[in-house]
Amino acid sequence: MVSLVSTVAYLGLEARAVEVQCQLAAGMPRFSVVGLPDKAVGESRERVQSALSAMGLSLPPKRITVNLSPADLPKEGSHYDLPIALALLAAMGVVDAESMSEWVAVGELSLDGRIVPCPGVLLAALHASETGKGLLCPKAQGPEARWASDVRVCAAPDLTSLLNHLKGSQRLPDPEPGEVEPAAHGPDMRQVKGQETAKRALEIAAAGGHNLLMNGPPGAGKSMLAACLPGILPPLTPAEALEVSMVASVAGTLEGGKISRARPFRAPHHSASMAALTGGGLRVRPGEVSLAHLGVLFLDELPEFQRAVLDSLRQPLETGKVDVARANAHVSYPARVQLIAAMNPCRCGHLGDAALACSRAPKCAVDYQSKVSGPMLDRIDLHVDVDPVSAADLHLPPSAEGSAEVAARVAKARTRQTERGVRSNAELDGDALEKYATPDEAGRALLMQAAEKMRLSARGYVRMLRVARTIADLAGAEHVGRVHIAEALSYRRQAPRA
Repeated sequence: MVSLVSTVAYLGLEARAVEVQCQLAAGMPRFSVVGLPDKAVGESRERVQSALSAMGLSLPPKRITVNLSPADLPKEGSHYDLPIALALLAAMGVVDAESMSEWVAVGELSLDGRIVPCPGVLLAALHASETGKGLLCPKAQGPEARWASDVRVCAAPDLTSLLNHLKGSQRLPDPEPGEVEPAAHGPDMRQVKGQETAKRALEIAAAGGHNLLMNGPPGAGKSMLAACLPGILPPLTPAEALEVSMVASVAGTLEGGKISRARPFRAPHHSASMAALTGGGLRVRPGEVSLAHLGVLFLDELPEFQRAVLDSLRQPLETGKVDVARANAHVSYPARVQLIAAMNPCRCGHLGDAALACSRAPKCAVDYQSKVSGPMLDRIDLHVDVDPVSAADLHLPPSAEGSAEVAARVAKARTRQTERGVRSNAELDGDALEKYATPDEAGRALLMQAAEKMRLSARGYVRMLRVARTIADLAGAEHVGRVHIAEALSYRRQAPRA
């Protein structure tokens, strides 16, 4: 007799069906797991055996074979512990084998029989909902699984409670969906002294989802401005929140089943590797650009990142996804992010100040800024210089306008963009771009003149039109005019200052 239990394998944000087959046969006692298991799955034999021993059960003196089908699909992770244990118990006659066909099981087992959390439960719940089955999962992740609609969830604290529930001798309570966390914003824009040009650029970036690069000396407030951005961005829609939570579930960072409506804000250190930024590693986990999906990826000290690491972001910024190809796996993760970057004008940071600049100026500025490739800079819509702040500026009273007022204008602009069928103007393309972002005659004349003098690439031309459309949305204008084109052109990339 062969017992069957359903579980899943994760490939990116896709949960593929896996059937755990267990057979007890006569022969020398042996416990083997086949079907391309990785190290964690192979070690499940010891965890399952210890968990059964904690329940007072011992393995039968037979040849135990567990097959993970399809056998040519790599199996990774500790979530196979629970389905392997249930398949073995069904083969031993401890649990009804037919009843197991109604469930998808995921969960890691501890040596004392507890069912502990594992990554990817939300994806498993969505898969179970699509196939019309229930989900067996750890108790701590029951709230996470309940975010999947129309799915029965049995969240058990340990293997004994789960078996009693399946037999009908105990009733485990139905978990409630996890809480929706209130948005936790950073500093208020009212706290930023001066920097009116930079604050205007930040508002435009938030309203249209555009990429932004701030260039200025140390201590000018670049990082603080970036920290203000979450406070003026609109919250995630319910569908977007679920999409972001799926990435967090695969990465194992969705704690307590809590889903947040705040947009992700990721700020990796400049020593981050390519795998850490774009995804990869032995088990192909999502990187920072995917963890920031539908949110903000802030790269401080931009030229200090390795050039190859920065250039690996060029494709995700254009396509909105990351394709990670390895010898044993090929997975895709979403990566539709808003890039906010900050950098100093040169290594000493004081280019243009004769009293503080190094002796290599202005050549040091060219060498330092050339660490960021031209194609990478071409994908950044807004380039703004952040001037130093004097001590007198710090004693000025707070600005009358804070994040709440800016967020209201951003929300109105985003509403106009949603009515056009896009999340933000950064996604305008093709016919939609031509329909909504074509300037009037005066604007077209200025645009053509500037495109020739500034030698705009096709990408730069399109991105400049998107920025102009966002500026028009903030002004409540129906059409893109000359004034909107002029302001958008002022944010295009400038040559290094000498």
